[in-house]
Amino acid sequence: MAFPRRVYTQDEVRRAKSLIDGGYRHRLRIIGSPEFKSKVKDALSLIKEAGRYDFLRRNIRAIVEIEGLSQLREAEASIWMNRYAVEDPFEAAGFIIQKAWQMDAYLRGVLYYGHVGETAAVSVRISFLRELKAKSRDPKVREECERRLRLWEESKFL
Repeated sequence: MAFPRRVYTQDEVRRAKSLIDGGYRHRLRIIGSPEFKSKVKDALSLIKEAGRYDFLRRNIRAIVEIEGLSQLREAEASIWMNRYAVEDPFEAAGFIIQKAWQMDAYLRGVLYYGHVGETAAVSVRISFLRELKAKSRDPKVREECERRLRLWEESKFL
């Protein structure tokens, strides 16, 4: 059975979830300018290093360069990102993982939007930084993860 072209109706969501539960993984496509593709690949290397690439391929079919607001496109199982969202590979990787989690929640029928969903999505982003820090052998990557984790911790008190 082929993965649905779109994931919108209850039947399409049910079929997509069934395929994913059965081991289906997308062949992740990056659509955009050469510079955009290069920057997304930098973010993907961090995602691979953290051990989250399989999770990403399970939920996301494509990452597409756009001019507008970066967002998850549930019906397409894709992430739309503008060029500013990929400037920093750590931020881009965190955003991609956050949106992959939201797609996973969408397929499972779990609340992934509003204050409850956004709070959970941010905690996924923070856990990604912790995993990357723990799994990376590069001291610069570990140091950057630590710096970002401190910023997230400090922002709780603002």
